[in-house]
Amino acid sequence: MSFFNKLKSRLLKSSSKLEEGLDAIIAEAPVETPPDAAPETAVTRQPDPAPQAPQAPAPTAKPDPAPVPAQVADPARKPGLFGRLLGRGEDPAAPRRALDDAMLESLEDLLIRSDMGVETALRVTANLAEGRMGKRLSTAEIQTLLSDEITRIMAPVARPMPLYPTKPQVVLVVGVNGSGKTTTIGKLASQFRAAGKSVIIAAGDTFRAAAVEQLQVWGERAGVPVLTAPEGSDPASLAFDAMTRAQETGADLLMIDTAGRLQNRADLMEELAKIVRVIRKKDPTAPHNTLLVLDATTGQNALSQVETFRNISDVSGLVMTKLDGTAKGGVLVALADKFGLPIHAIGVGEQIDDLAPFDPKDFARALVGQDR
Repeated sequence: MSFFNKLKSRLLKSSSKLEEGLDAIIAEAPVETPPDAAPETAVTRQPDPAPQAPQAPAPTAKPDPAPVPAQVADPARKPGLFGRLLGRGEDPAAPRRALDDAMLESLEDLLIRSDMGVETALRVTANLAEGRMGKRLSTAEIQTLLSDEITRIMAPVARPMPLYPTKPQVVLVVGVNGSGKTTTIGKLASQFRAAGKSVIIAAGDTFRAAAVEQLQVWGERAGVPVLTAPEGSDPASLAFDAMTRAQETGADLLMIDTAGRLQNRADLMEELAKIVRVIRKKDPTAPHNTLLVLDATTGQNALSQVETFRNISDVSGLVMTKLDGTAKGGVLVALADKFGLPIHAIGVGEQIDDLAPFDPKDFARALVGQDR
């Protein structure tokens, strides 16, 4: 299964919510008499039989059948042509609704509920509406417009993690408890190792034995050494030792795991700042990458996490995990729109190939429920 198909199937919670919402918005269209239906009622008017006066000649019956087929056929033809022009080959019989202020407000509400955020939702719908007010749109057409607009917002931030000639290239991985840092490090290390890079992992979450064990499992699987320290040790000291080891062995990459931190815990955030200070004693330019791992299920809280971690550790890029477990995939669009930080990869599961480079077009299509 390609990653796009996996992404689409596992973003089902987000895409199905959006698609159901769009169908509901189209269905809410006010009942109106289509303008093209007016001639049809004119054809059925009764004045025509008036010539039934005694002297009415037989030819008076001829005008009745002539106009009827002509005027009934036109309305049927016009919507078909209009549907083909607007839908670019889509089913002209698909339910449609004229784009108006009420419909735009419903679209905004739908995007906000998908955790796209108020500002981003307003921007997306405003761009979608430009030049289209009054046009009748189907669910499929709105999906295409949304997908195009989301892709436009996210294309500038879709960048793989840069690799530098510096050895070791230090990658510091940060995030709150349960965001998926440890698993992400293991997957990235395995992928870099498969690409021919020598990698060392430092298990800097010295407060959680399970995190160390999990990294050791990934290290064995990928053939990557994992440096550890006794439980409760100073993580900054481990980071310093790992830097020394990586320099001595000529490793290409040193990936440093850190303990999960709540952004409102000043003491834990200061500890993270200490790790950065210690690393820079060995290399003033380190860390060369600081990856913030975000859990998609946290929704809008991810925005405040980016704000906090960026102030403490100079975040250089994002990895979004657990997109398969939420109906709030729109938060990634809000992050791209607000911060413009590179999004390196997204995760939709626990397997090694469930973490892949971020593709904005594939993500946008999967998010709104489109086929590739």
